[in-house]
Order: sequence, then C-alpha cells, then structure tokens
Amino acid sequence: MADAGAPTGRKEEEEEDDVVCLDPSFFMNREYEMTTFTYGSQVLNLLCSSSASTDYDLTGQLVWPGAVLMNTYLSEHPETVKGRSIIELGSGIGITGILCSRFCKEVVLTDHNDEVLEIIKKNIELQSSSENAEAVLTAEKLEWGNNDHISNIMKEHPVGFDLIVGADICFQQSSIPCLFDTVEKFLRMQGGKCRFILAYVSRAKVMDALVLKEAEKHGMLVEEVDGTRTTISHLQGVIFSIILR
Repeated sequence: MADAGAPTGRKEEEEEDDVVCLDPSFFMNREYEMTTFTYGSQVLNLLCSSSASTDYDLTGQLVWPGAVLMNTYLSEHPETVKGRSIIELGSGIGITGILCSRFCKEVVLTDHNDEVLEIIKKNIELQSSSENAEAVLTAEKLEWGNNDHISNIMKEHPVGFDLIVGADICFQQSSIPCLFDTVEKFLRMQGGKCRFILAYVSRAKVMDALVLKEAEKHGMLVEEVDGTRTTISHLQGVIFSIILR
C-alpha cells in the first residue's frame, strides 16, 4: 500500500499536527525479493520488500493487512470485478490490482511515488508471460488531489472506470480529504454508476471518524460489505462499498 495523496508544500506547523498512524520503527530497508502470494486458486509472483524504507512515502514497498483482506475477498468473490474496468489508488507493489487483472478487462495501477511506480511496472512486466492474466495492465502517476494527474488519467480513459479500489490506503490524516476529492471525480465520470471498494484497517479512532466524515462531505454513501469485518494482523479490518448518493 502506498499513501498516494499526501499534499506537498504544507507549512511546517501543519505537518506537525498531521496524524500518521504508523510507528517510524516500521521503516527499515529497500531490498526487494521475489515473493509468492496465493489467494484461492490464484498464485502471484511479485517483487516486494519485507520491510519498508525510512521514508513514509515508500510504504508502497510492502504488502499491507488491508491488501490481504481485499485480495482474500476478491478471490472468493471474483464476480465483484469480473469483466470490469478498474483503477486502483495507492497500488504499492500492485498486488491487488494484479489479482484483479486475473478476472477483469482493464486495470490502471496508480501511485504518486516514482520509486514505487518502478516496482509496479516491474511487477506488471512479470505478468506479461502469465497465462492467467485477462486484463490490460498499466501504471500511472497519481497524487491524490493533483488535478493535472487526474486530468491526464481522465483523458487517457474518457469512458471512466466501473470500479475504484483501494486497499489499506488510509493511514495519514492529511491525505484523506485529497483521497475523497480524487474518488469523487472518478465516481462522477460514469454518472454515478461507478463505485469505490475500500479495504479499511482501523489503526486510530481519529482516522475512523475522518474517513466516514469525508465520505459524507463528498456526498457519498458508505456501506459495509456483509461478512468482511474481521481481525487481521491484530487489527480490525472491513471492506466498504462507497457510491455517490
């Protein structure tokens, strides 16, 4: 998972007030290894790191608990994405989007960090020889709230997307308004027919409240997907289905 929307150029005092729901000791190195992940009948071989860099910006090097939650759900309910066009926000190493590609027709993986995008592109290349891949896979730079990035993606995909997916992408307080600004723009491309599937992992009550508040502020209806609330890596996780009201 990567936080694809941390705003740039904020004043120092504003940054000090920001809440990042992670322990800095979590970030240690930038070595990548080929790793095999199995979700149901789907086997993915991807480059990833066992621990992230010393930079919060590079959290996308890891596979996060929310991605495990999302991928387990999708492997059990492939009809959710079958035949759909998808954009994934904060793709990280691309584990969720690449799993989606086994069932759908198109997946655009996004992240705002150039180094993380390099990992995504390498993992996309690894899928080119896979007989299981059904979708067209591409990677795009996207910083949440960046109108230039959003416009570029809209121009390249003028009909929009059937689904927006995000797995464990809510951990930095300042990025949440930008996340929902971005989601709203993509949802409106299809006149409300698109929906946002968010695998959310609770790490702080302030974040729980903020996510729901921002969704409501942007005119969205948030519904918990039945049977998805669970404990994963000692944290409470759930999948939300989010649409425009």
